[in-house]
Amino acid sequence: MGFKHDLLASRGPAAAFAVMGLYWGGFAALVPALKPQAGLSDEGFGLAMLVSTCGAVLAMWLAPVAERRLGALALPVLSVLLAGAFLLPGVATGWQGFALAMLAAAGAAGLLDVVMNAQVAGLEASIRRPLMNLNHAVYSLVYAVSALATGLARELGASPLVAFAGLGLAALLLVAVMGSAPTASAHGDGRTPRGATPWRLILPAGLVVLIGFLSEQATEGWSALHLERNLGAGAAAGAVGPALLGITMTVGRLFGQGLAQRFAEPAVIRIGAAVSACGALLAALADSLWIAYAGFAVLGLGASVIVPMAFAFVAARCPAERRAQAISRLSVIGYAGFFLGPPLMGLVSGGIGLAAAFAMVALILLLIPLALIPWMRRSTPA
Repeated sequence: MGFKHDLLASRGPAAAFAVMGLYWGGFAALVPALKPQAGLSDEGFGLAMLVSTCGAVLAMWLAPVAERRLGALALPVLSVLLAGAFLLPGVATGWQGFALAMLAAAGAAGLLDVVMNAQVAGLEASIRRPLMNLNHAVYSLVYAVSALATGLARELGASPLVAFAGLGLAALLLVAVMGSAPTASAHGDGRTPRGATPWRLILPAGLVVLIGFLSEQATEGWSALHLERNLGAGAAAGAVGPALLGITMTVGRLFGQGLAQRFAEPAVIRIGAAVSACGALLAALADSLWIAYAGFAVLGLGASVIVPMAFAFVAARCPAERRAQAISRLSVIGYAGFFLGPPLMGLVSGGIGLAAAFAMVALILLLIPLALIPWMRRSTPA
């Protein structure tokens, strides 16, 4: 069985991963337009994104309840909710308006993200094949295409609202795919899970996901700005930064699909984090567009396996009835990096520049092989 069979087996969650890629790819390419539209500085944009963390964390905590209540409709309903919520940043002005718009968008993204990862974990257990890397690869590929298409649309004069509306049409087509796909419960027999949450297992893996998402979001949200501000790129050339991240993460995750069948998750994560740190440092030190592009490509290739392997590590070691709750708690910790990345980048950028901010990302990535992987190994149940 190959990629095609695995993709068909998980086409419902894969369509949800594609919807997520549509919006975050488009958002990354629109950051240079959204900031002036809302009248925000680097620090203001970062703090507005920090506010959105509250909505995301609350939504992720409640996501297992939403999945149980919505049942087979969970993925299509939450995808439509996400499409509607992302129209709000397209019209938001002022710090308050933009922060509230991103609060709603991040909350919708948080709900969908937990549910789709939990359903992939359930399918992995059902068919006894690794699917996490492949589904995350779908996200990365669609993210790259969306970033490039949105950058070109912006170059042609499209406003953020028009761009988000166009992405909404594509999202509705993907919702139709979800409606025709079988689902796998992430809860085993469907009952509310009982017993203690396995924090000893979740906490180190959650910190790995946090750093993985921080490095991704640093590139998604700030690479276009770094290329345009520091290296003189135009709107389309600036969008190549986040697009390269998506392309190389797609390639890395497709390879990771095979690696997951041969090597333990911690070993793959350790190598990926080291490679990603080298890419972040190269992008920080770049004095030309092509060197910066190479840095973001290497960063994406290494970071590609960090998050899906950490999710797979936890899901494989939890009983079925606790799987969705474990994914939810792992996401709450990990996705803090996805939303804390922008304010951290904004504060460092405002103080000492974007190049230094990417150098800081490289140092943070090195915490994974040096400290967190040994902790993950000690936390694994016998």
